[in-house]
Amino acid sequence: MGKERFVDLIQKKKNGETLTKEEIDFMITDYVAGKIPDYQMSAMLMAIYFNGMENEELAAFTLAMRDSGDLVDLSPIEGIKVDKHSTGGVGDKTTLIVGPIVAACGVPVAKMSGRGLGFTGGTLDKLESISGFRIDLSAEEFFETVKKTGISVIGQTGNLAPADKLLYALRDVTATVDSIPLIAASVMSKKLAAGSDKIVLDVTTGSGAFMKNTRYAKKLAKHMVAIGNHAGKETVAILTGMEEPLGFAIGNNMEVKEAIEVLKGDGPEDVKEVSVALAGMMLSLGLENVSHSQGKRMAKKALSSGQAFEKFKEMVQAQGGDIRYVEHPEFFERDAFEGEVLAAEDGFLSGMDTEKIGVAAGLLGAGRETKDSVIDMSAGIYLEKKIGDTVKKGQVIGIVEAMKLMNEIESEYDGIVEEILVKNEETVEYGQPLFRIR
Repeated sequence: MGKERFVDLIQKKKNGETLTKEEIDFMITDYVAGKIPDYQMSAMLMAIYFNGMENEELAAFTLAMRDSGDLVDLSPIEGIKVDKHSTGGVGDKTTLIVGPIVAACGVPVAKMSGRGLGFTGGTLDKLESISGFRIDLSAEEFFETVKKTGISVIGQTGNLAPADKLLYALRDVTATVDSIPLIAASVMSKKLAAGSDKIVLDVTTGSGAFMKNTRYAKKLAKHMVAIGNHAGKETVAILTGMEEPLGFAIGNNMEVKEAIEVLKGDGPEDVKEVSVALAGMMLSLGLENVSHSQGKRMAKKALSSGQAFEKFKEMVQAQGGDIRYVEHPEFFERDAFEGEVLAAEDGFLSGMDTEKIGVAAGLLGAGRETKDSVIDMSAGIYLEKKIGDTVKKGQVIGIVEAMKLMNEIESEYDGIVEEILVKNEETVEYGQPLFRIR
């Protein structure tokens, strides 16, 4: 770097020029160390937003983010470790299914996952809806669980790609979240740091996905595949449509129950199709001389034979979860309020606003607005119909479950509240006086 100033790099990127590896390393190292202020890095992010990054430049940027923290070493675990990452969407519960399938077929799954912001919780939240399930295993416990059962899913370490955490927080307040190069670098820096040998990417597109436009989704997939291959990790991507929720269940323990149905060989066909495709790709990467089509056949057999379900049970038990929740999903609590959504007229379901369905589930308590928000594990929406289905007027097309509903109570009089007549959390009847006003 010499005596070059960071402002000079901002100018360079603003002019559409390509940053060198040395310049990028300096940028990431000094920003993590607190030597580059947020206002300057914000300017750099905006320059990247408008001018993009060349392939070599983006790869260097991603690897610098990867190397900003801990690098997980999975070598104590025998075999080729294959990771799967989904860009997410409404009703996405594939990790709960794909992981056990792949492990049941002999490919170890040592997965670090995250929590979700927005519509519903992430994979960790879903697993924690199983009473006792631990996502905070030590490295030793993590390795031993994978060695014993073939699969373990835990939370990401606190120091995994810290540069990404800092940059994402800055992107969130500078309107640069939706930059395709920055998204690609964010995802892949964590995947590469997590230590798997090969990576399968599930890039979702449609109204219920982060990437609404298929052309942009393909562009994102190509960027991430290029980064992974540049880093020496064979990486492939599958595009998944998200014009309607995946499956029928949207909400944490509701999605776990639906995943269990699929693992037992039942459940929604669209969930099975996507899960088998992803598992088949992971198996083709993790096993010698296995094609994607052969991998899919192996995945289907693991489901129909019950092997995948047994593998899921093994993982839950190994990580402290109450196995009764898996064997008897009725153990999952249901929320106090259940409301039916009825068809207003005869016809057929021609489409869905999948994003709004996801937002509704989040508002019911299934998701979190901030990292500190508390999730209602039982809240969510269960669809009774999918696109193309016929409906009759008055027929149930969805069920809403929630613990807490907010109702406004309007005063009929001017005055001063003299007394509150009910206690907090006390059940009240329709028409019951709640306040005394003077």
